[in-house]
Amino acid sequence: MQAKSPVKSIEVRRYGGNERGIEDLLAVEEPLEIKLEFGPEQDRQQRNVAVTMRTPGHDLALAAGFLLGEGLLRSVDDIFKIDYCANVRAPEEFGNVVKVDLQPGILPDLSRMERNFYTSSSCGVCGKASIEAIGMAGCPVIVDSGRQFSAELIRKLPDLAMASQTVFKHTGGLHAATLFDAAGNLLVSCEDVGRHNAVDKAIGTLFLQGKFPLQDSILLVSGRAGFELVQKSLFAGIALMVAVGAPTSLAVDLARQHGLSLVGFLRGDRFNVYAGQERFLPE
Repeated sequence: MQAKSPVKSIEVRRYGGNERGIEDLLAVEEPLEIKLEFGPEQDRQQRNVAVTMRTPGHDLALAAGFLLGEGLLRSVDDIFKIDYCANVRAPEEFGNVVKVDLQPGILPDLSRMERNFYTSSSCGVCGKASIEAIGMAGCPVIVDSGRQFSAELIRKLPDLAMASQTVFKHTGGLHAATLFDAAGNLLVSCEDVGRHNAVDKAIGTLFLQGKFPLQDSILLVSGRAGFELVQKSLFAGIALMVAVGAPTSLAVDLARQHGLSLVGFLRGDRFNVYAGQERFLPE
């Protein structure tokens, strides 16, 4: 199957200066359905766990990262197979459905999935059925390895990440999530119309490669730091999360309670540390 393109060219009319028709590139937004198959070999069950609006690309990683962030996966060894599958309702939409087959001995706790099956691209938690479903129970505490980070490194991260954001350069309409090692070396960078999808793709990519947990790594996100992104970072074992935008109060509470260092408002030489100040070297 030919990979779906993350961009689409359309004809528009441009005003300002000389009115003229031009071709414009848009970020693609399409649904991705995530299915989960589990149970003993003689009695396999299948469950549709989510539909998320995403930009095509890194779809298998997105599915794995999503299930990890929901606490339904703990190790890549939990997965028997992950691949695209046919959409029986719309066979022409092949490429928009991913099925994750778990090993026969793995029984997921589906009570965690107290959400509607539809998740918008803008917010990872707005489909939750109740506020209790996004409670802090179940999030691991980050083990402090003693690693410290310099302010100089934090300031460099946006420029290091921008070089890898190819689709954003063409469309300007995407969020990005970039993972670095403790020295600032880029590990993976992913783009998506949804900020939580971008994080799932980045985390899921390394998860499927067996590079887990992501202790002492740094996650840089292009937008705000919401609760759901902090939760995903915790399940991945990430020590430091850096956001270009503002954090929410619940994100800060969760980070402080579970040992995640959280930076917000990274603009030029300035940034705020909202949690985990002990991981930063003095200037």
